[in-house]
Amino acid sequence: MEDDKIVDLYIARNEEAIRHTCEKYGGKLSCISLRITEDAQTAEECENDTYLEAWNRIPPNEPRTYFFPFLSRIIRNISINRCIEKKRIKRTAFIVELTSEMEQCIPNPDDVEGHMEAEELGRVISVFLHRLPKEKRLMFMHRYYHLDSIPSIAKRFCFSESKVKTTLFRIRNDLKDYLFKEGYII
Repeated sequence: MEDDKIVDLYIARNEEAIRHTCEKYGGKLSCISLRITEDAQTAEECENDTYLEAWNRIPPNEPRTYFFPFLSRIIRNISINRCIEKKRIKRTAFIVELTSEMEQCIPNPDDVEGHMEAEELGRVISVFLHRLPKEKRLMFMHRYYHLDSIPSIAKRFCFSESKVKTTLFRIRNDLKDYLFKEGYII
């Protein structure tokens, strides 16, 4: 079933929307959560919580043209929060590692004005990512959005781990330079 039809079912408050969502995206959503939580049972719980959250957010949101990104953002946030709640030390350390990598190129919105500019910063980063070659963009997204490990990314793209690390390092530096040119101070 097409995404816009599934969203229509959510808007109509038809429970078939959840079944269709599960059939179409359940495997992908579970995979995202499993990468983050590293626990099948927790990933399943996160997937179910994602369907509930989608049910509660549609309406007022109508993510017809971006339904999977909408769902993936929900499950990603739920999974990260679940790790924090369960105090998974190993995963928390991994998330902190990724955060420290990104802190080198993205400004930290510590003040109210910074929070107000966060949406604009997101738009600027999206423009930067869309300018990258597809392979680099996917590598960046797998690392910093889907929280994939370096070995996992290397395997997916058939590269050495050192090439992945170098590529990501260069992308972060390019992002830092791009943000500086756009007026953001790190």
